Amino acid sequence: MNYISVSDTAKNWNVSERSVRNYCAEGRVSGAVLIGKTWLIPEGAKKPIRKTRSDAIPQTLLDILQREKKASLSGGIYHKVQIELTYNSNHIEGSRLTHDQTRYIFETNTIGITNDNLNVDDIVETANHFRCIDMIIENAASVLTEGFIKELHRVLKNGTSDSRMTWFAVGDYKRLPNEVGGIDTTLPENVASEMKALLSSYNAKKEKTFEEILDFHYRFERIHPFQDGNGRVGRLILFKECLRNNIVPFIIDEELKMFYYRGLSEWSRERGYLTDTCFTAQDKFKRYLDYFKIPY
Repeated sequence: MNYISVSDTAKNWNVSERSVRNYCAEGRVSGAVLIGKTWLIPEGAKKPIRKTRSDAIPQTLLDILQREKKASLSGGIYHKVQIELTYNSNHIEGSRLTHDQTRYIFETNTIGITNDNLNVDDIVETANHFRCIDMIIENAASVLTEGFIKELHRVLKNGTSDSRMTWFAVGDYKRLPNEVGGIDTTLPENVASEMKALLSSYNAKKEKTFEEILDFHYRFERIHPFQDGNGRVGRLILFKECLRNNIVPFIIDEELKMFYYRGLSEWSRERGYLTDTCFTAQDKFKRYLDYFKIPY
């Protein structure tokens, strides 16, 4: 069988190259094959019949993320989420990788040539964070469990210098006391019971509101169950739970970092600070959805 490129197919069908890739990702082009990140279309393949509004099945952001992930689609919302969420969440925690370096690692699985002295843990945790995002997309519809949260931590910290320290307990709860922002957190001997109580209370609610998801995030960060990586794991859970409850997710960036920290520190007294910060982040994410024409 002879194959032609997406570009040639787009010209034959008089549509955009993005439309051709979407047809292929949806499984609507018989015989189309994906080689790496490139679609090859059988020569003479027929253009799929356009779906009418009555035929179209409403799709959530989660549906689209899962489809684009499965198809390894480049340039879509899945690609955007991987880079923006990974760069910003790691950057908040002190990663020195630039946005371009983060994008390059995702797109090529290499670090490129640079004159900078790069921290190996920053590189490893960036690659690991991409896998964590895949985990939350794959498991977004599932109930949040201790096992899943621990697995997120294990994947995030796997292969780092921390993972070589026996006391660090990658993928398990902390063994040494820690604090966040000068505030005491739950002592190691109490973490397991407090996490069980938190999840039991949270999962008792079938449908979660935006405020209930933020409240879980605050309580998770106050427990601070892991030796390190709590912020990134917590924000991954935030994204997952927004997807699960069909709420527009959000990404905390450098511009919002201090407002985010203030919101967490003040949550028990005034919830508006964190809520308003996350609404601002949500508005930014909606601009991505508008660009990719994803309803919300």
